[in-house]
Amino acid sequence: MTTLQPRYSPTEFSQRGTAIYESKVRSLLTAQDMGKFVAIDIETETWELDVDDYTATERLLQRMPDAQIWLVSVGSRATYRIGGARRSLGEMPQ
Repeated sequence: MTTLQPRYSPTEFSQRGTAIYESKVRSLLTAQDMGKFVAIDIETETWELDVDDYTATERLLQRMPDAQIWLVSVGSRATYRIGGARRSLGEMPQ
């Protein structure tokens, strides 16, 4: 099993992943996708959606074995959280 190594700085990785999500993926998602995970290959812009983060990333890796994966939780500012109450973006104060 090959271990993938990042080919981008953390800043560039984040910028590319966020840009692809905002410009190519977000508009295709529906209310039923809230809370699901989007795994995006930041090099090819290929992506997978699933309720399970592992399943989304594994499906993407089956299609793109060398994928540089940016993971996003639909409707949330953070993919994961530690403690505290969970609020969706729709519930965030303006």
